[in-house]
Amino acid sequence: MTEQSQTPSVGIVGGGPWGRALATAARRTGAAVVLHSRRDQPESDPGLHVTVDYAEVAKARLVVIAVPSSVARNVLRALGDHLGGQHLVVHGVRGLGAEELETVSDLVREETPARRLGALGGPVQAGELIEGRPSAMVIGSRFPEVITAVTRAFQSPSLRVYGTNDLRGLEWASALVGCLSIGVGYAEEAGAGPGLLAALISRGVDEAARLMAAAGCEERTMFGLGGYGDLLASIALEDRPEVVLGKALARKVPLDQAITMAKLRVEAIPLIPRIARFAEEHRVTAGTFRALSDILAGGRPQAMLDRMFAG
Repeated sequence: MTEQSQTPSVGIVGGGPWGRALATAARRTGAAVVLHSRRDQPESDPGLHVTVDYAEVAKARLVVIAVPSSVARNVLRALGDHLGGQHLVVHGVRGLGAEELETVSDLVREETPARRLGALGGPVQAGELIEGRPSAMVIGSRFPEVITAVTRAFQSPSLRVYGTNDLRGLEWASALVGCLSIGVGYAEEAGAGPGLLAALISRGVDEAARLMAAAGCEERTMFGLGGYGDLLASIALEDRPEVVLGKALARKVPLDQAITMAKLRVEAIPLIPRIARFAEEHRVTAGTFRALSDILAGGRPQAMLDRMFAG
């Protein structure tokens, strides 16, 4: 039996909502899934094996990282002892390093011997994957075999998988979408109407594309499904953590309380001030991201809306 005709096996690291959703989506295609989780997980599906042993995860050729960026390095360091050049390693993390702006694929290269890497992005949401509602996902990789493996593992009648070779661009786009989602939630709660919101979104996406170009990414990635499409899906969900946080801040809720209200970790919080500094260092006009940095510092709603449209 050839590799292409075999049922794919997938190792997923991360037992939170996103990791569980990816496991559900992979099982829907018939893939055998090993889920690394320190939380109690139901294992009623015979095709799903839950473990706390990284060696078990590494038995799969395709390994997906679905943990918060804050713990990604430590997880990859432990997992790296069990990986080799044969593995295809993909992550679904929406963050960048808060200081150096390193991507999670940078961390994979530093902490593991794996070199055929990729990232997941796009408008797909965890709830859609779990419920089997139609959606779309993007896999970014410079390696065609990574795109093929992810497509085989996750594409189903309810999930369309698209590929791009701009891995770095997809990682930056996913992170910047998280930042902009806070701004849209903030603006909505502060009273911005449809016209103002449309202008804010358009300007924010344009700024994000210029920031990505300065970081060595393809600008068009931000205007595609992995950027603009992802943002449209994100802001349509009232319970999206970034949107909840932005609305709470507009009501003058203190940041620590707003974080609690968001329930899930918001990767953009430590990232936004660093992105604002990156824009200044590279002389990129980015009033939206400067305003977001001020918002996190407790700025007033109207002043922040004015700042978003400053030159």
